[in-house]
Amino acid sequence: MNRDLRDSRPIRFILASASPARLATLRSAGVEPEVVVSSIDESAYHERSVSAQVHGLAQAKAQDVAGRVAGDGLVLGCDSLLEVDGVGYGKPLTVDRAVARWRRVRGKRGELHTGHALVHVSAGRVVGRATDVGVTTGEFADLTDQEIADYVATGEPLNVAGGFTIDGRGGWYVKTVEGDHHNVIGLSLPLVRPLLAKLGFAVANLPQRGGSAVP
Repeated sequence: MNRDLRDSRPIRFILASASPARLATLRSAGVEPEVVVSSIDESAYHERSVSAQVHGLAQAKAQDVAGRVAGDGLVLGCDSLLEVDGVGYGKPLTVDRAVARWRRVRGKRGELHTGHALVHVSAGRVVGRATDVGVTTGEFADLTDQEIADYVATGEPLNVAGGFTIDGRGGWYVKTVEGDHHNVIGLSLPLVRPLLAKLGFAVANLPQRGGSAVP
């Protein structure tokens, strides 16, 4: 559904993710979304490539939450995986997996793939979709076994894609980032803006922190 981008009336904006980092990214950019977590079982999705996997899961999450929106709104679904040596890594979840993961990736370069799916819902039905995958390359420091053990002991790597962050303790261990650093956090602002435009919206249409919309 196309709209005049000069129309700055606010629209309901829903983040289909439980990620505190994604929410913080939007808030730091001046947007205050609602949060509705999808019920998608990520383990049930298996695609042939990392990019296809995150693309498909982002769409599934957005679609799942969009089905609960009765009025007019935008739903953003995201999914991230780290690819190193052709292998995709999600959340380690356990200490043993996190330690093994870091021992495999230390001193190497990897690509963080984040799928984005924006769905426009109106009157209870989907009237528009826009999707894309952001890819950012990073180089990891060559950590010692003790450094890995110390980092994993903080608990931070267990529940984040790839087992690392760049906006937290993991920032000590990422040497370089090539591309949008927000994509590593899990939500690329420069990528979402054109997705909004494809559906006829602008950043000004999103609920703003401290107010409903940009005048």
